[in-house]
Amino acid sequence: MKRLVWFYRICSVSLFTLGLIVLLGGAGFRVNLTPSEPLGLWRIVEPDRPILVGDLIFICPPNTDAMREARARGYLRFGLCEGLVAPLIKTVVATPGQVIEIHEDVRIDGRPLPHSRVARTDGQGREMVHYDSGVVPPGAVFLHSEFPGSFDSRYFGPLPMDGILGLAQEVWTYAL
Repeated sequence: MKRLVWFYRICSVSLFTLGLIVLLGGAGFRVNLTPSEPLGLWRIVEPDRPILVGDLIFICPPNTDAMREARARGYLRFGLCEGLVAPLIKTVVATPGQVIEIHEDVRIDGRPLPHSRVARTDGQGREMVHYDSGVVPPGAVFLHSEFPGSFDSRYFGPLPMDGILGLAQEVWTYAL
């Protein structure tokens, strides 16, 4: 009898938690479990202006071969964006027309981007292919995170702005 009571309690707590996650997700809240930005609860806020350099955003990556490979390698988490990946939370560091150069680090319009060293291998020793450099095309943004192991535009290049879900606003976060 006690086992049945515990089973019902565990099921009830699990269903409540799942319902809360669905409710918060529908209201624009997201839980960040990646080290690219502080861990915790974030909110997606509809911007009332164009997206600018320095904005921290949530963006759904396009369902490309590179993103499918990233998902298979574990760089992207499961989520509700196309390709069943979670939205990325990254800072916009370049907008259309800006020139990106990538060698040992990233340079934008000739200026070095702090904390942008390009890794040659990932944490499991697999080769990392980086973006070749170029001009950010119209309707795209170049994204970055200061976390050294971040999977960002250093590796996949600019992303289409139509994937932007909104600005990222901290609700309750903590850093390790």
